Amino acid sequence: MRRLPWALSLLLFSAAPAFAAEGLDGKTLGLAWAIPFLGMLLSIAVMPLVAGRFWHHNRGKVAAFWALLALIPIALGHGIGTASQAVVHTAFLEYIPFILLLLALFTVAGGIVIRGNLKGAPGLNTILLAIGAGLASIIGTTGAAMIMIRPVMRANDDRKRNVHVIVFFIFLVANAGGALTPLGDPPLFLGFLRGVDFFWPTVHLFWPAALIIGALLAGFYALDSHIYAKDGHKWLDPTPPREISISGGINFLLIPAIIGVILLSATVEWGEVTIHGTHVAVASLCRDAAFVAIVALSLFFTPATSRSENSFSWEPISEVAELFAGIFITIIPVLAMLQAGTEGAFAPLVALVQGPGGAPDNLAYFWITGGLSSFLDNAPTYLVFFELAGGDPQRLMTEGATTLAAISAGAVFMGANTYIGNAPNFMVYAIARDGGVKMPGFFGYMLWSSVILLPLFAVVSIVFFAG
Repeated sequence: MRRLPWALSLLLFSAAPAFAAEGLDGKTLGLAWAIPFLGMLLSIAVMPLVAGRFWHHNRGKVAAFWALLALIPIALGHGIGTASQAVVHTAFLEYIPFILLLLALFTVAGGIVIRGNLKGAPGLNTILLAIGAGLASIIGTTGAAMIMIRPVMRANDDRKRNVHVIVFFIFLVANAGGALTPLGDPPLFLGFLRGVDFFWPTVHLFWPAALIIGALLAGFYALDSHIYAKDGHKWLDPTPPREISISGGINFLLIPAIIGVILLSATVEWGEVTIHGTHVAVASLCRDAAFVAIVALSLFFTPATSRSENSFSWEPISEVAELFAGIFITIIPVLAMLQAGTEGAFAPLVALVQGPGGAPDNLAYFWITGGLSSFLDNAPTYLVFFELAGGDPQRLMTEGATTLAAISAGAVFMGANTYIGNAPNFMVYAIARDGGVKMPGFFGYMLWSSVILLPLFAVVSIVFFAG
């Protein structure tokens, strides 16, 4: 938590008295302006794998480096006012709401404990994965993964082969299950902050999600049944028998409170305030304050022993806060160029996702968004293609609904293709590895995802986004 104020200050450091700001004109910016953003994303993708120790101790400095590399040219070329106004706009309309929602879900989920030792037979394992996938759209993929990963590991710690259980856990709980609400996955919450209705993903992603989740659960049951019949429970169970119980106290009430706060903030009109040239709705500020209050209530009323049983740590949310501060700053000039459309530096990218007559190519939106989300973080990738599709939420939710669904589905579902596509993936990998599961390496996991997920995505793209 000590690093969260640093992340906020990084976003707000240039919020000094404003000079005349005319904003960034994306038509005048060249591809070099995207270097900080690409550098930031490549650092996230590569450095944990090739320089893990350095990254762990210096990721905040790396994020600050790329952020300054983006902001200093804006300040020098377009004025300090333009740079500071852009940062404040990003902070209050996107970064702060985004990180506070994740913080609230992370804290509340960390106070819910599932105790006991289940026996990981195929039927029970499938039920546990289905429960986790269902929770993911309610408390987020990170929250659901935190709550469910240790019960699933305990249930299967006497299995001779259990790697497939964790791999499917990542597919279902850490990714596909979060497709139905803005609470589920960070890309969808960014869409909500941009004006997409709360229940829009529920309606428009329900059938693609049902197809993927249903197929994965059926495939898992078949595979687990085969392995179970061949291996059975041949090892001594290292977890002593214990009655199943669930505790969480006030946290069970705080989850619906988070949902209620978000829905209320999207429906009420309490006016707005202007902060350094940025118009911020009072309802949004109240929502963010409510998130802080929910965190405080969870921390105050949850016994420390409950979080200890969950091996709760602030490290994951601290990492997200630091890295997304850098991402949200470096993406500022990229979004300006995307808003320029065919008149900007990203005109070739625009051409890739456009069909005859300038109509959107929804198959291309699905696969390109998803492909990049596999190796970069899916939240900023979603933002890039949201802007590429026009950035107007009202038009995208109506006449552009298929395009927005393709972007959303690509970002959410294909984040499962690698360990680095979605934040919970690597968390689950680390927890399972530390718990004795012989998890596959980066490319070994990609072999699993390529064989199992890519054919599913091909079916989804043909059924829902072709034509």
